[in-house]
Amino acid sequence: MPHSIPDIRAGDVAMPVIGLGTWQLDDGAAQPLVEKALELGYRHIDTAQAYRNEQDVGAALAATGVPRDEIFLTTKVWVDQFAQGDLQRSVEGSLKRLKAPQVDLLLLHWPKPKPALAETMAALNDVHARGLTRAIGLSNFPSALMAKAQAASDAPIATNQVEYHPYLSQKTLIAKAKAMGSTITAWSPLAQGKVADDPVLVEIGEAHGKTAGQVTLRWQVQQGVATIPRTRNPGRLAENFDIFDFALSEEEMARIFALARPDGRLGNWLDPAFAWDVD
Repeated sequence: MPHSIPDIRAGDVAMPVIGLGTWQLDDGAAQPLVEKALELGYRHIDTAQAYRNEQDVGAALAATGVPRDEIFLTTKVWVDQFAQGDLQRSVEGSLKRLKAPQVDLLLLHWPKPKPALAETMAALNDVHARGLTRAIGLSNFPSALMAKAQAASDAPIATNQVEYHPYLSQKTLIAKAKAMGSTITAWSPLAQGKVADDPVLVEIGEAHGKTAGQVTLRWQVQQGVATIPRTRNPGRLAENFDIFDFALSEEEMARIFALARPDGRLGNWLDPAFAWDVD
């Protein structure tokens, strides 16, 4: 199992192209999985204030023998902390729970109409200027709102973390991010397990001696998209990480893109004040 993985450029930082997502890994479940992931060679760990597991992630980082500067650590600010002052205090709390002087990437978890985006971006830039995070970014922002956030920011938007898998096209957002010198990061990249039995993905996987899930993750990283699959199964960690010894052809990539469908989104949690991109 290799202990180094490719990076992608995200704003001013280099971000490992695959990481471990920790959504729903609460009540102590995150710590052993993060420790195992780091043992296997993962160097990108994603958490959030709303996941209620920053303390467990921090304990895993403290327990590992991997130097902190080799780990790319992301957390996200929840929407009830977007006001000036609240955001900064919430980040200081996150760092205490993570037992870290700074994170590598700090994201706004979801867009919110109030407070104004300019106020929230000013607060986000403040924690960046103070060195509490190496980079800033967004999560679940449509392309137009992503552009507005960048216009209100001194620091570059490193990434926009969004739902992305074969059943949901994100071509508009990917194009916008690329034009901005940014990128996207895929959450629920395996469509919450739905890719496992997809006949197209299974067939492509058989041609490479890989699973449908490995094909899906490879499809994402070949687009220059970072991906953060989440699993509760320690055995699945190694499988998800083992995607760097094969490549998909243009024809195979096209077959996977063709799986996107209008009803492919897993959930619609965006505030009605905003609109999803429609591809």
